[in-house]
Amino acid sequence: MTKSEIVSQLIACLQRQLATMRDAAKATHEASTGDEAKAEGKYDTRGLEASYLAEAQAEQCRKLSHSLHVFKSLTLEDFPPDSGAGPGALVETEINAIISYYLLTPRAGGVSIDYRGCELTTLSPDSPLYQSLLGKSCGDILEPSGMMILEIR
Repeated sequence: MTKSEIVSQLIACLQRQLATMRDAAKATHEASTGDEAKAEGKYDTRGLEASYLAEAQAEQCRKLSHSLHVFKSLTLEDFPPDSGAGPGALVETEINAIISYYLLTPRAGGVSIDYRGCELTTLSPDSPLYQSLLGKSCGDILEPSGMMILEIR
């Protein structure tokens, strides 16, 4: 699977997440403005709480939408065999005989898809693991986890 195919799968995953989040935000907004949200007493804050939740979900929708836009225009180049990991790198790692893949992306960290029968997870620049992988090469071991870098593409 090429990096462009990986990005296509990640776009599909982000689209599903965005659709789910939009549905949830719509339902919460309706709950915060409907008749059931009317306060039944001075200590009844259901409507206020629902409006806070609706706003937080709307913000998540905005972030997902922006991430989706970034991924739709994302082009990832292959890395030379002896280069260190950098933005756009696909990094294969092993820890305790478990193989994992990480894609260093500009946004949307934490999105996972199946890749070669293993899990591939996106890492964004604010992730400590993203920062730990930057500049590392094949054969390097990340301390204290003992994670070994097997390949960088």
